[in-house]
Amino acid sequence: MDFMEKNHRNPSRHRMEEHDMLNWLKVNRKKVNAGKMQEPRLGKFKELLALCEEYRRVNQYA
Repeated sequence: MDFMEKNHRNPSRHRMEEHDMLNWLKVNRKKVNAGKMQEPRLGKFKELLALCEEYRRVNQYA
């Protein structure tokens, strides 16, 4: 969350130093979709996903 607030973007798959954050995010998204994440973490993770949506990539040609 701190990374996204500081850099105003999501972790990139093309930068090696950010790759671990992206993989952690993907694994936890899969846990949420499978219904295996516990409630205390689920609320915080939903906040993180809302922040991800705020910093989504915008098509420069649209």
